[in-house]
Amino acid sequence: MNPSPIAAAGLALIAGAAAAQDAPGAPGAPTDAAPRPGARIERIEVTARPQSDTELRRRAPVAKQVYGRDEIDKYGDTSVSDVLKRLPGVNIQGGAPRMRGLGSGYTLVLINGDPAPPGFQFDQLNPSQIERIEVTRGATADQSAQAVAGAINIILKDAPRVSQRDLRLGVGYNAVRPTASASFTYGERAGGLALSLPVSLFSWRNINRSVTERQTAGLDGQPSAAVQTGRQDNWGHGFNTAPRVNWKISDDESASAQFFAQRGEWNNRTAYTNQVLLGQPSLEPDNVFQGSWQNLNGNLQWNNRFSEAQRIELKLGARDSKGTFDGLTSTQRRTVGDNRDRNLTQSGKYGQFIGEAHTLSAGWELEWRQRDETRTITENGQPQLPGFEGQPFGARIARQALYVQDEWELSPQWSTYLGLRSERIDTQSKGLAEPVRNLSRVTTPLWHLNYKLDPKGRDLIRASLTRSYKAPELNALLARPSLSGLFTDTTRPNTEASPDRRGNPALKPELATGLDIAFERYLTGGAMFSIGGFHRSVDDLVRNVTTLQTVPWASVPRWVSTPVNFSKARSTGLELELKGRAGELLPSVFDTKTALNLRASLNWYRSRVDAVEGPNNRLDNQQPWSGNLGFDYRFAGLPLSVGSSLAYTPGYTTRQTGTQSLEQTRARSLDAFALWTFSRTASLRVSANNIAPLDTASRSFFTGGDSTRTEREGRTFFGANLELKL
Repeated sequence: MNPSPIAAAGLALIAGAAAAQDAPGAPGAPTDAAPRPGARIERIEVTARPQSDTELRRRAPVAKQVYGRDEIDKYGDTSVSDVLKRLPGVNIQGGAPRMRGLGSGYTLVLINGDPAPPGFQFDQLNPSQIERIEVTRGATADQSAQAVAGAINIILKDAPRVSQRDLRLGVGYNAVRPTASASFTYGERAGGLALSLPVSLFSWRNINRSVTERQTAGLDGQPSAAVQTGRQDNWGHGFNTAPRVNWKISDDESASAQFFAQRGEWNNRTAYTNQVLLGQPSLEPDNVFQGSWQNLNGNLQWNNRFSEAQRIELKLGARDSKGTFDGLTSTQRRTVGDNRDRNLTQSGKYGQFIGEAHTLSAGWELEWRQRDETRTITENGQPQLPGFEGQPFGARIARQALYVQDEWELSPQWSTYLGLRSERIDTQSKGLAEPVRNLSRVTTPLWHLNYKLDPKGRDLIRASLTRSYKAPELNALLARPSLSGLFTDTTRPNTEASPDRRGNPALKPELATGLDIAFERYLTGGAMFSIGGFHRSVDDLVRNVTTLQTVPWASVPRWVSTPVNFSKARSTGLELELKGRAGELLPSVFDTKTALNLRASLNWYRSRVDAVEGPNNRLDNQQPWSGNLGFDYRFAGLPLSVGSSLAYTPGYTTRQTGTQSLEQTRARSLDAFALWTFSRTASLRVSANNIAPLDTASRSFFTGGDSTRTEREGRTFFGANLELKL
């Protein structure tokens, strides 16, 4: 495969960075000179400067990328999803972030170190409420081991040290008419109490145009072909807030309360124009849907330091997430339903310094999760599946975890992190039949090793050997059937290309053994680059498998898609990244004073599923490679900064089973921004996301000849944000 322009540019930048030499520091002032008699002694104040993102990354005990306010604010995004898609090795699919090309569920997403609640809307969280984002490549003992690909920790803003009144007003355009957004952050401190109250309001309006070509068996079981041209309008609005209170009880004791609330309403309207080419095809009907979602989350934390060497941390959390939906199609099929997830957690962590080399910690986590949902589908007022419609279905997970970890400074150049975590997972699914219960135990040893090639720690080698897992999603455990939208007549068969769907209460967790190794170099001016590789071996891989079954809800055999523990799999990758000032990365090309910052990443992935013959027997949605290039530049003499970012993914094919394959086309995202700073308290950002968009397409095809191809139109989003510090 010939290298892409992104790959070539990224490698050129890395080669230039490797050639850059550490610049000598400025000589210090002499310290042995005594003051003259009678001379006035000047007062000197020493203040702690916050560490940069690069410095936090260099000092982390495990491989970690840190992105602070400068990176988060750069493009004036109104959605954290747009921030995440630009991070190296991260892409967004189905509204959720994914790392290393691995599918949903392999990436652990945390909010302030705790797993994000079910149904959390990442694309509706305003970046103005975020302090920083930390991306960890391997699992750690003090966080959930459900991090096969890695973890993304979204840390919300802490209570301020001084009074704060920040206002951001935004307007955006994607389709039909402009939409508005606003956020306000109030912060205050009084004695040992500090309060932060951020509130965000948002709205959206989009148009998705698509063309779907179907070549499958029709309503009469004979070959058919048709083309559907669709237009989907979706719009909605909502708000979120994340109040926080910190209480410094004493120099050694503190407490905090962090809350998060998110609520919104959404609407979808889809209309089709149909062209029948052959036979009696079954086609998607026009439809109108609406619904709402709500997430409530509260966490209490207490910290106490008994001595310089001992400390304890206790946490208590509660969450409640729910959603509703109501839809009607042109064929008089109505779908009404709701779902609710409840969650309680309690955890504790005890830390002990042992001498000057060891930081020993031990802790526990207790979690209880319950999902309940109901759904009723009627056609012309009659239940679609008598005996199932309107009946409650539910699933429950009870989890207990114990862990111990030791951060050990072996020498000035060697350090290691040793951890052991044991989890007990009890799942139960209930519905019309008897409850199905599964009990699993997962023990995950973790080892991270760091070596500084020089005493200053500017060149590091990091290695990790970890054990992690992916637990089944609660909705995947529900055994309630869902009919194919194209074949709702249960007296007739459906097709393999349009199956019914049903969960599997017997699913077991996927277990993964991981190896990571990376070299990181930190230059004196703040630039850095890294190159690393990883390998994951996954047991009990879960994949949706479609089979022809005799089912209780139909009088004829039906094709049914069900998640099963399918096979073993392996995934291997190579990751390159660099960022910093252009004058430091490429000193032979740019002057050291040039206010130009560069960023680049290149990721290469390979995977294999044992139960599927090759070629293309890769893991679902794992692209062969991806690349990212970006820059930002500040004009001399002007309060103006500009920047741009380009992300690219090639097209690829995934063979999902012996009879089914999925083909996806290339994807490209080009973003740009301009920032005009009027004063220290006022600035204006304008941005454009997905400039010159590509239309994307996916095609699902079977060895029997059936196929479905859908092409979707890309659109550009324009935005402007006025930021004021009141």
